[in-house]
Formats: sequence, structure tokens, C-alpha cells
Amino acid sequence: MAVKKKSAKTKAAVKKKAAARKPATRKAATRKTPVKKAAKKVASKKTPVKKKPAVKKSVKKAAPARKPVARRKPKAVKGQIGPVPGIAPYHEKRGEEYMNEQQVAHFRNILRAWKRDLMEEVDRTVHHMQDDAANFPDPNDRATQESEFSMELRARDRERKLIKKIDEAIHNLDNEDYGYCEACGVEIGVKRLEARPTATLCIDCKILDEIREKQMG
Repeated sequence: MAVKKKSAKTKAAVKKKAAARKPATRKAATRKTPVKKAAKKVASKKTPVKKKPAVKKSVKKAAPARKPVARRKPKAVKGQIGPVPGIAPYHEKRGEEYMNEQQVAHFRNILRAWKRDLMEEVDRTVHHMQDDAANFPDPNDRATQESEFSMELRARDRERKLIKKIDEAIHNLDNEDYGYCEACGVEIGVKRLEARPTATLCIDCKILDEIREKQMG
């Protein structure tokens, strides 16, 4: 019986020792894991490979086409209704005589400034065509240049006809015939002359003239 009691005691002691040793093993296991993680981190940290900077190839850009220098026009005045910017419209006074000295001087100034602007445009076109005219080897480039020149020549032809009308209007100013309708002799009016200084017909006669043109056309 004594032997059985000793064996029971020894078994209990062995179990206690095993229970006491188990947490030690767990702690040891937990201590080992950070070492492995640290080893993994060290392995993951690799020296970055320096990339060579890309060498940019120098590409020669074609020289941009030379454009004609645009002429700066004067700023338009508030309430501007005429073709010439920078000239304020004429304000009629109550009871003022039609086509007095002030009105004649005002419209003479408009007509001269308008003619001067048109003449400058003609000179600019001539210089542009002389300077930029070239015999391009490519037929498409030649066709483009010819079309541009033809459009400019048409615009200059219209302006040439307009310059002729301006000269006639200045001649009428000198003869005191400016501002009166050629068809009925009625006053054309300052406002209409401001919008179209070369007008030779009053608004009613102009409407009838346009109706006749539509019927004839």
C-alpha cells in the first residue's frame, strides 16, 4: 500500500512539473518569433537599384512660319457706330442746322481716317505678297499660298471700290451736296451717315432700291 501511495505522489509531482514547464515553452516560442520577423525584415530590405536617367533625344523643331505683323487698331470709343474706331459719334443739338460746319468737319474727319486705314491695308497686302511669295516645291503648299493671295486680292479689290466711294463723298462735302439723297433730295440723317458715311440714298429710297434688285434678280 505504501508503494502505491508513493507512486501516486510521484505522478502528481510529475504532472505539476510538466504544468510548470509548459508556459516556459510557450514563452520561448513567443520569444523566437520576433527573431524570425526581424530576419524577414532584413531579408526584405534590399539595396535599391539606381536607374540610369533616360537620355532625351534632341529633336530639331521646324521653324514656325512667319506671319505678317498685325497692325494695332485704335480702341473703339463707347457708343461707336461708324466704320472708324477711335472717333466718337456726333451728338446733335436741339434746333441745330443740318450739315453745319461742325457736322461737315466731323464727317470729313471720318472719311479721311477711313481712307487712310484702307490705304494702309492695301500697302500691307502688297508688302506681304512681295516678302512671302516663294516657289514651294510641294504643289499643296503652292496651292495654299495661291488661295491665300487670291482671297487677299479680292478683299483689296472691294476696298479699292470703297476708296473710290469715299473720294466721291469727300467731293460732295466740298460741293455742299453731302448728306442728301440722290433720288429724292431728302436729308439722309446724321445717324445713318454715322453708320455708313458713304451713303447716297435715304433709308426709304434704299429699301425701294433693294426691292427692285430682288425683283430683277
